[in-house]
Amino acid sequence: MSATRLKRKHRKNIARANNKQTIIKQLLLTPVLKNVDIEELKARFPKAGEAKTEAAA
Repeated sequence: MSATRLKRKHRKNIARANNKQTIIKQLLLTPVLKNVDIEELKARFPKAGEAKTEAAA
C-alpha cells in the first residue's frame, strides 16, 4: 500500500502555522505599558481654556 500525500491540506497546515507565528510576532512587537502615571500625562497637555487663548494670540 503506497502512501498518498494530501498536498492541499499540507499547504493549508503550513499556512495556518505561519499565520499564527506572524500574529505572535506582531503581538510581541507592541511595547507593554507599565507604571503609567496618569496625572503626569494629563499635566503634559494644556487645558481646554489655555489652548483657546494661545491659538487666538
